[in-house]
Amino acid sequence: MDTGSEHAPLTLDLGEDYPEIRDSVRRVCADFPGSYWRDLDQREAYPGEFVQAMTDSGFLAALIPEEYGGAGLPLRAAGVVLEEIHASGGNAAAAHAQMYTMGTLLRHGSPAQKARYLPAIARGELRLQAFGVTEPGTGSDTTRLKTRAVRDGDTYVINGQKVWTSRALYSDLMLLLARTTPLDQVAKRTEGLSVFLVDMREAVGHGMSIRPIHAMINHNTTEVFFDNLRIPADSLIGDEGKGLRCILDGMNAERILISHESLGDAKWFIRTAVKYANERVVFDRPIGKNQGIQFPIARAYAQTRAAELVLRSAAAMFEHALPCGEQANLSKLLTAEAAWEAAEACMQTHGGFAYAREYDIERKWREARVQRTAPISTNLILSYLAEHVLGLPRSY
Repeated sequence: MDTGSEHAPLTLDLGEDYPEIRDSVRRVCADFPGSYWRDLDQREAYPGEFVQAMTDSGFLAALIPEEYGGAGLPLRAAGVVLEEIHASGGNAAAAHAQMYTMGTLLRHGSPAQKARYLPAIARGELRLQAFGVTEPGTGSDTTRLKTRAVRDGDTYVINGQKVWTSRALYSDLMLLLARTTPLDQVAKRTEGLSVFLVDMREAVGHGMSIRPIHAMINHNTTEVFFDNLRIPADSLIGDEGKGLRCILDGMNAERILISHESLGDAKWFIRTAVKYANERVVFDRPIGKNQGIQFPIARAYAQTRAAELVLRSAAAMFEHALPCGEQANLSKLLTAEAAWEAAEACMQTHGGFAYAREYDIERKWREARVQRTAPISTNLILSYLAEHVLGLPRSY
């Protein structure tokens, strides 16, 4: 039997790309151990120190072009940043939205908007971390959202409500999707939606209010209410009524980036499980000798390796501007499931100790589970694959 890869579960690399970035991220994360994340989790607090460290290191400006003060790195490089945060035992949720929401501004914003906001975001002077799309009554049926933006002279007046808007209390800017033309007045339900960049520093208390949602995971998520909020007309990104295209344009990037987080989670769980299985002695032998312990970890490892290959393919296709909807959705599906299987294997390996907070497993277990629901659910991905890849009838 070939034993040349006997330590592969500890690294899970395919010939690590971007080794300098990985090493740099690991060094930053070393200053934020499990105790830091446990404390935040218990207090439902925002990881301000971590976000600042990532900002100071330039990682949150990874996708901003150099001309605007960013690093101008490929999507895969940004994904590697998120992967390593999660593989270190941390959580990138407080930072990842700035990467993919920024893409809408970058691809569809006017030259004036990009010049105004992107350099300040790159310098860390502005945070763009809030993404207002989901609503209580519509969920994933985005075309039926109720939040309205009505043009009134040189302003838009906004009324409505958003939910699961994470980091709204800690962001300076919000990317907001609202209906500018009523649904019954458009030829296609995808029309009449517009996207705005809202300056929350001016909006809160002047028509915008925010209420925290206490959730199973510490994503600092909220409900946001709009009551005759007035914003400048030049807050509109792209053309009025074409906002859904602007948002959808970034969905593949979002799914690829978030998939890297699940990949990092899977690696953390596998590495943690292997270490404990080798060290824990019961009945005068390490529990890792038992196939009941080995097999779930090995299966999770196999799933993780396969998911990583698909994810790399998706990122490469995105960078070459090739259609990658199938690969991006597959990546999101497979990495989320790989992370969940690895989480379950790690929980079972540790037995009762997995429930002790000091091991960080129960926290990471909760965090990994959300990726099967958000930002897109597993069932919607399966519906996409069934209809757009396999040619089956639309189910909704």
